[in-house]
Amino acid sequence: QVQLVESGGGLVQAGGSLRLSCAASGRTFSRFVMGWFRQAPGKEREFVAAISWTGGRTSYGDSVKGRFTISRDNAKNTAYLQMNSLKPEDTAVYYCAAAQKAAISLYEYGYEYWGQGTQVTVSS
Repeated sequence: QVQLVESGGGLVQAGGSLRLSCAASGRTFSRFVMGWFRQAPGKEREFVAAISWTGGRTSYGDSVKGRFTISRDNAKNTAYLQMNSLKPEDTAVYYCAAAQKAAISLYEYGYEYWGQGTQVTVSS
């Protein structure tokens, strides 16, 4: 089992920045692909970003490319999502996810473990 706890969400004005953290415990963090997804009210959960075991490979959803950066610190068992140039349409609950596999997945079904989510609200 892996437990994931997100933090860092909040209210920010458009154009601002936030950094989300995902603290993992329970298994060998360095062997998990880590991903971030988000879900806005009335919408399906959307892929945001993912990162490989070592951090050497990353992938981003089209709507966040160039604005968001995913990273990880295996020594701290933590993954991060740096969000810059935030827009009102980025408002959502952001979820951290973990997959015990080698390949990055862009889909929810590719991840076995999920956090409870953290709310991000961007005001215009």
